[in-house]
Amino acid sequence: MSIESPCTKICVIEPRSGHCRGCGRSGEEIGGWIAYSPQQRRDIMALLPARIAALGEPATPRPIALAAKA
Repeated sequence: MSIESPCTKICVIEPRSGHCRGCGRSGEEIGGWIAYSPQQRRDIMALLPARIAALGEPATPRPIALAAKA
């Protein structure tokens, strides 16, 4: 039996919201996912698009310019 999961394998918990940037779940929801009923999982999954949208765009790392040695 397979359990539907919103996991995207991008596991980064945002400190301010406490939600994963990849799937939108809280750490508690991620940890308890397997124990939730199908209805509980559907209820949580219905909240995820808004949570992810509220996180906004992640900061984009900028390349570091290294000075060439002469």
